[in-house]
Order: sequence, then C-alpha cells, then structure tokens
Amino acid sequence: MNKAITDGVVLMPTPFADGLDVWSSGDGTPGSPTYDNAANASFVPADQDFGGCLEIAKQSSVTRVRYTGETPLLPGCYLRITARVKAISGALPQVRIGAWAGLPGGANASGVVQVGPSVDILTYGDVVEVSAIVGSATRTGIDMAWGIDPSYGHFGIDLTGPNGGIVRIDDIVIEDITGAFLRDLIPFVDVRDYGAIGDGTTDNRDAFEAADAAAEGRRVFVPEGVYRLNGNLTMQSEMEFVGTLSMPDSAILSLIKDFSLPPYIDAFGDEETGFKKAFQALLNNVDHEVLDLRGRVVSITQPIDMQATVGNITTFKQRRQIKNGTFYVEGSGGPWSTTTVTSQAQYSSNDSKKLTNVTNVNNIPVGSLVTGNGVGREVYVTSKNVGAQEVSLSSALYDASGTQSYTFRRFKPVLDFSGFASLSKFEVQDIEFVLNFEASGIMLAPTGSIFHIKDCVFDEPKDRAVFSIGTGCQGMKIDRCQFLSGEFDELAQNRSSIAVVAHSNDVKLRNNRSTRLRHFAVLRSSQNIIANNHFFQGDTASNGIRTAGIVLADNAANTTIVGNYIDNCFIEWTNEGDATPDFTSGFSFAGLSITNNVGLCSSVAPWFAFIVVKPYGSGNFLNGLSVNGNMFRALNGQIDRVERVDTTFADLDFTRTKAVEFRGNTFHNVADQVENPARAEHDQNSTSTTWTIDCTDILPFRGRVRSVEGFAVTSRLRNSANVGVYENPYFDTEEGSNGREVHVKWGTAVRGDINVMVRIDK
Repeated sequence: MNKAITDGVVLMPTPFADGLDVWSSGDGTPGSPTYDNAANASFVPADQDFGGCLEIAKQSSVTRVRYTGETPLLPGCYLRITARVKAISGALPQVRIGAWAGLPGGANASGVVQVGPSVDILTYGDVVEVSAIVGSATRTGIDMAWGIDPSYGHFGIDLTGPNGGIVRIDDIVIEDITGAFLRDLIPFVDVRDYGAIGDGTTDNRDAFEAADAAAEGRRVFVPEGVYRLNGNLTMQSEMEFVGTLSMPDSAILSLIKDFSLPPYIDAFGDEETGFKKAFQALLNNVDHEVLDLRGRVVSITQPIDMQATVGNITTFKQRRQIKNGTFYVEGSGGPWSTTTVTSQAQYSSNDSKKLTNVTNVNNIPVGSLVTGNGVGREVYVTSKNVGAQEVSLSSALYDASGTQSYTFRRFKPVLDFSGFASLSKFEVQDIEFVLNFEASGIMLAPTGSIFHIKDCVFDEPKDRAVFSIGTGCQGMKIDRCQFLSGEFDELAQNRSSIAVVAHSNDVKLRNNRSTRLRHFAVLRSSQNIIANNHFFQGDTASNGIRTAGIVLADNAANTTIVGNYIDNCFIEWTNEGDATPDFTSGFSFAGLSITNNVGLCSSVAPWFAFIVVKPYGSGNFLNGLSVNGNMFRALNGQIDRVERVDTTFADLDFTRTKAVEFRGNTFHNVADQVENPARAEHDQNSTSTTWTIDCTDILPFRGRVRSVEGFAVTSRLRNSANVGVYENPYFDTEEGSNGREVHVKWGTAVRGDINVMVRIDK
C-alpha cells in the first residue's frame, strides 16, 4: 500500500532549490522562523555529492530544520523520513530525524516520541544518511509511534552536539513504506496500525474502531498480545485473531460480519468464555437472531448462569436461537454437585404456592426441587423473599398443611436460564449435551413462553435434561430429541433422572426418544400434545417394577397422547398438584385422550398396567377419558389388565363416571380385555326372572355398570316347560356389592342367551 500512489497524497517536501521560506528553524508550525535570508543558512546550488543543498552553521544546542508543510499521517500508514548530511568544517555534530506531531485542532501531541535515533558525523566530507519511521503502531522498526490521534507532522532533521560546525543537507525525502509492514497478498488491516497495544492494560477501543472504519471490506487482524477493551465494541468487519481480547464482564463484543461461536473462541482464547460473550452479544444485538456454534465442541467446567452472562437484561421476548454444536461437561463434583439445604417451613392450602416462616431462607437457591411430606413430584422454588421468610413454589402441595421440615435440592444445569425474570421465543437446535452423568441440561426461566428445543441429544443427564421451575415452559415445544440415560443398568425403580419437567400449559412433545430414565415427562399442566415419541424404561429384572413414562399431575388434563411407543412404562394420571385433592367441585379427572399408541411390556409383574389413575384424595371420578385404537402387548408373561386405579390414597368414585370411551384396542397376553361400552355375553341355563351378569372383567378400571345402551337375545327364550317366550327385559344396573353387576329382569322365569352392551358411565 502506498497512499502517494493509490490516493494521490502528497508526502514529499519541496526541494531547497524552490526556496528556504518553507523551511523553519523552529518546529515548522505557522509563525515559526524560517531560513529565508537567515544569517546562518544559504542554498548551495552545486554540491558535488548533493547537487542543490542547504548549508547551515550550527549555532545552538539543537539546530532544527523543519518543513512547514503539513505532511499527512493517515491511520495504518507508515512514513520513512530520510536525510543525507555531511560536515564541511568546524566541530562535528550528531544528526537525527526530528518531527512535530500535529493534532487535528493544531496542537502538539506532546506525549509521543518526536525524534529519531542519532547518528554521529565522524569525518569531513563523508555523506551520512539518517532516517526514521513514523506511524500509528508500536511495532518493531517504528521509531516514532504516534497512535491514531496525530493527523499530520512537520518533518526534518535536528543537529545536536557541539556548536560551530558547518554542514550541508541534501533534499529531505519522505516516502510511504506501509507495504513493508503488511503480510504479502493478505487483504487485512492490522489494529496496531491504528494504535492498538497488546499489553493487557491499555484500552484499545478507539484503535479497534479506527481499524474497523478503515477496513472497507477487508479483515481486521489482531496480532499476538492481549488487547484490553474497557467498554462495548461493535466490529462491522470480519476478524482474524492471533492475539486475544480482555473485556469487563459487562462489556459487549458484537462481531457483526461473522457472528458465530468460533470467532468468539478465537477472540478470548477459551471456549467457555467465548460462548458466554457470544450469547451476551446475541441478546444485545438486533443484527443477529442465531448463534451458530459451527459444529464446535465447547467444554463446560461449571453451570452457565445465562442471565448473569448477559448482565443487563432480565426479560427477553424476541426470537433467538443457539444451534449446531456440542456442550461437553468437564470435571466431576465441585461446581456440578447438587446443593442441598434443609429448612423448616409452614404451609397452608389457602396460599397454595407458598411456604412461609421459612428458616434459613437466604441459603435456599431459586430453582431448588422441594421434597417433604405431602409434596408431589417436581415442585420447585420459583422465587424467594428473604425479608418475609417466604418461598414461592411452582405447584401446590397435596397434603402438607402445618409446619414441617423440607429438603431443597438445587440441580446444576449446563444452560441455566433461571436468572431471567422472563424468557420467551428462545430456541435450541442441533445441540448435543454430553452431560456425563454430572450435570443437568437446560433449566428454564421462571416465566416465559414458546421455548423450543429441537433435534438435540441429551446424553446421560444426572438429574434432569430439560426442566421448568415455573411457567417459563408455557407453550414449550420439544421435537425430535433424544434423551439417553446415565442409569441404563439400574433397576427402573432405582433411577432418578427425568427427561422433561413442565408446569405450564400447552406443552408439545413430538417425535422424541427417551431411554431408561425414571420418567420421560412429568407434566404438571394441561392442554398438552404428546405425539409419536418412543420412551422405554425396562430393565433386566424378572417380574420387574416399572415406572411411569408420562406423569400427568393435573387431573384436568385436556391432553392428547397419540402415536407413541410406550415401552415398559406407563401413563400415570394424578391430581397431586391440587392443594385440596378431595373432590369438592369442578370436573375432576377430565379431558384425556390416549389414541393409536403401541404399548409393550416384558418380564413384568402381572399387576403392571399401561394406564394408571392415581387420585390423591377422595370423591374424584372420571369425567372424560378416551382410550381408542391402541395396541397393548405383553411379552414373557401375561398381565391382568392394561388399566388400573392406584388406591394408595383413595379410589375413584365410580358412581359418578362420565364420558369414557374405551374401544377399538388390541390386546395380546392381557387377561381382562376391557371396553366401554362393553359387550357382556350371558348364557342362562336355568329359568329365572332375574339373570345376573358380572361385568368386573370387561369394564375399564373394574368400574360400576352405570348404564345399558343395548341388548340382543341370541337364542329362543324358553320357560320351564320349554315353551318359547317372547318379551323384552328391563335392566337393573350397579348391582352387587361393588356395583359391577347388571340384573336382567323378565316378566316370567325364562332361560336362554343374551348379549348386553354395558357402560361404566352415563
């Protein structure tokens, strides 16, 4: 690069032959004295070595010769000033290049070096050449590093040493030698050329901004060193880092041209720091909505507090995405260890999502899992008020009224969003979380909506793969992900890891695969869609215990479970999220559709069932359940039924059952193959006016016979004389000790065969 050639910049001072009125004996600034008609200077037109030259008698300690013209010094340019000098008589002086650095306003940049190295003149008549290089950067070969503030200079020479000598000076040459400091054929600008200093302490923001402005499509090169940036910096150019950056945690680096993870790793020399600074920029810059890891494996040594990483934002509602790479958990224990706190607290169902009078509340981390008597599964601390000694909960407790001791366990996820007050429309795509059974995967913010995770792999989560601690899972979507257990060889009942935990409505789980965790999903919410997933939780035990694949902890489920492969696990439907689980009003267990799924189990105890309803209080009933078109199969043994009620706390009230459809299902190695409506076939061999039909084994959940919707007499009715009888019966339902019988009533005693369509509902 040569600005004299490319941009027509005039660098060369006029020759002495054109007049000495532009050559100053001072600093060269306007008003300084010149050599025109000076007593100690004259122009020599025909020197044998120089041709025309300036002859000066040295009369002061520093005799200056400065060109009064303002020679421009552009950022990124390097000028070499050269002079040839010889002594004629008298004392022999020293000679050096001298300069005056001018700021744009006309003042002197007094803090910079403005002289070059001195050279001794040793012999009369010998030509001595002296030169110095001036530029913006502190680099090897630069004699006068001026930074980017000076915009011009007055250049010339200084004669120092003893007075009384006479010297002659050839025309001074100023040339652009910037090309000597650039790598051949590489189109970039070097930040050092604009004043950057890689000493780890000097603030280089201005230098970086100047280099970026000058780049004009070229790359900005950051050479070896540590470059401090004390504030926010936005770079429009592509960057190439050999050196690294140092910034305050709060300062934002926005790399606009190539916003992806690798440049940030190069910028900070560390994968973890690079990811944090890139994520900080993602939420602070409107020019990009995707942080692409570009296939990089990022080693993570401790949980990342995503809000603290950003720092200046607590609520975010614009679409942003992290994609295409791997987070690899390094180390064991230490920062990944679960924090456990035990505290006494008071609970009242009147304020069902709060603990009060909490001892040691300051030490309870937000996001902790709460356990204790009467606490359902997956209840978390969403916030705390230290002054009021209160803890807010993600869900109500079903039977914890009064004062007791609670345990709070804070899991450690790789991506911890819990510090945000609210986070919406965030996406994670094509990311593998290698958790090594040391860490959890993603903890959501306390509030927010439409968090979307797709095409990701969660490998060996220690506690939870994806979990919400509040309503930040509103409308959450998880699509085409894999959840691979770190407890693969454990018996099912001994596992503790869970793939998905959600507390808010409208969750969609679609096309996922989950292997041998304790649960695939615990949903304390309603309006969910669970479609086309494969989740399996078997083990090698004979007559083994199985855990729930899906836990629905809201009895008003309004949930569709369709097209799933339910493998050695079951669907559990509870009301453990109700502070008053005894039924008093409302719909009770309502709005669940289980359709076109495949249920498979092997080597299980006979009482295993694919659908389990578990009421946590009395008086509850089924009020909207559809189980249609499913295929249920048992291997290596037979199971009793595919559905049952877990009566640990209470049974269902089958006198109130409504709107149950249980039909079109396929059963293999299932003893009681139930339907609703169910066809009861009865053969009456002796004449009677009352035929008793036991429907225990054909109706779902061993429910009561609440209605008869049709019948067909399938053989000729005959009385005791074997004479045909032609009449219609009526039916008494809910007969027998458990209401599971229907009595067929005739006007006369008859015998014969009948099919009756019975229902457990009305």
